[in-house]
Amino acid sequence: MEASDRDRDPDGRARNARPRDGLGRPLPYGAVGVERQPEGVVRAPDESLREAQRLLDEGKPFHAHEVLEDAWKSAPEAERELWRGLAQLAVGLTHALRGNGRGARSLVERGARSIEPYRDARPHGVDVAGLVDWAERGTYLDAGPDAAGTGGREGAVLAAPERTGAETGVDQAVVGGARVLRLRG
Repeated sequence: MEASDRDRDPDGRARNARPRDGLGRPLPYGAVGVERQPEGVVRAPDESLREAQRLLDEGKPFHAHEVLEDAWKSAPEAERELWRGLAQLAVGLTHALRGNGRGARSLVERGARSIEPYRDARPHGVDVAGLVDWAERGTYLDAGPDAAGTGGREGAVLAAPERTGAETGVDQAVVGGARVLRLRG
């Protein structure tokens, strides 16, 4: 394939136009996929968190990762590790739902290390302590490769701890029959 035949975005950057499933896996051309997140969108922190949480609640951690990655790239220097860590948690969960436990653990552990320094500050209301606790317990691995059917059961997003939100300080919600951790309280 010549370079000029490659799929390109409106800015001319190479981008695979194949449709993708809810976990970001490519589908055959012509298949119906999940709408992709636009790349390079600069959002306010609250908007980034709301959009990422909406996507997590819908069982689309790969797409949440894309939103958080944009926030990381546009964040002030003092917050870059926070946003990078949140993006790593989301993509780690993506790997767990795809059945890649080793990759999931590596990314989630790296993400937890990145956000740990923000534990007491709760920047933008992010429940850093709850997310680090979730990462340390490893319950995200319980999501498994088919927690969402052919892409992960909707709502099997951030696997909930055994304890209640009051005990952990983590706000929990029930989405699609599964408890999910929230990015913010």
